[in-house]
Amino acid sequence: MAAVQERPGQQERQVRALVGLMAATALVYPLLLCAVQLTFAQLVVVDLSGTVLWLTVGVACSVAAVAALRWGVDRPVRSPWLLTGLLPPLVFEAWLLWPLLTG
Repeated sequence: MAAVQERPGQQERQVRALVGLMAATALVYPLLLCAVQLTFAQLVVVDLSGTVLWLTVGVACSVAAVAALRWGVDRPVRSPWLLTGLLPPLVFEAWLLWPLLTG
């Protein structure tokens, strides 16, 4: 009888994990679009406002994807490691944009 009572809780966890995974994978295509648009805004036609816009959208999609995965496994969404994981791309973008900002 105890196994029957644990079954709905396990099903809810599995459904939550699948919904979190689906939400995170749904954000892959907007991230890909952001990467392509960011490449064009930085390398093909230099557009500072476009770069800032697509970088902001990309970061928001990245954070939302991680948050969806963490929600799916029922863990706290706020994590200092999530923000430190954004530092390498931030440094790279600053390196790319530095000539535009100073020149």
